Amino acid sequence: MRIITVGLIPVLLLLSATFAYPHKGSKVELRIIPDRGGTFLTIPFEEFKKGNTSVIKKYLEARKSENYTILIKNKTPDRIGVVIAVDGRNIISGKTSYLKNNERMYIINPYGSLNLEGWRADLNTVNRFYFTDEEDSYSVRTFKDSSAMGVIAAAVYKEKDRPREHFKKRESKKNTFRAPAAPSDTRDSKSLEGESAGTGYGDDTYSPAVRVHFNPERTPIEKILVKYEWHDVLCNKGILKCGEKKNRLWDDYGFAPPPPEYVTR
Repeated sequence: MRIITVGLIPVLLLLSATFAYPHKGSKVELRIIPDRGGTFLTIPFEEFKKGNTSVIKKYLEARKSENYTILIKNKTPDRIGVVIAVDGRNIISGKTSYLKNNERMYIINPYGSLNLEGWRADLNTVNRFYFTDEEDSYSVRTFKDSSAMGVIAAAVYKEKDRPREHFKKRESKKNTFRAPAAPSDTRDSKSLEGESAGTGYGDDTYSPAVRVHFNPERTPIEKILVKYEWHDVLCNKGILKCGEKKNRLWDDYGFAPPPPEYVTR
């Protein structure tokens, strides 16, 4: 699932990066940014260690038809590689992702950040992410795959000793890493929210990338998993407390309690 291999070194993708200040805590910061402004409600779920990998799980309240961007900031002084999957599909290749180190990944410079806006179509174009019903999602419409529906996942890999650049730049055939296009867009025909939220294959947008060498370590240092759901689903699962708010005067059907230390005669 690598783009090109020179020796043992995968040739991967790099987007132009802006720089962020380092923070304590996890190795990366991952945020889901809505196009319409504001923020998505995010609820921490659990954090644990699995071998040498820190795992962070969160819930996110999705908004129907909202385009979104995955923002990732590198908090370390080293280059890192990040495998990113949406609904179980690698966002560069469109292939089934298990967040492994042999998959296509984005490279982030020390203390840099990336804005990932969609499914990679070629070195200059992505098709936008947007929240939609499961049936309209890229994963289901294109691959009939709902095995990891509603999950935005990132696996962070450290780089092995960087080799010296003694190779000639190779040109590959156009779109050799392209994510397969989804069927014609039907997002406007969806009127009811399904039980599960998914991510669609939206409008294309300019997003330049270049190929670079990166040799990842075998296991990730961190995984971040964001499970996004519609508001009603989060309520039904008890992730959000969505019961009706009581009126302190109208809804009190109790009786007058006795004062403290009152003795019944």
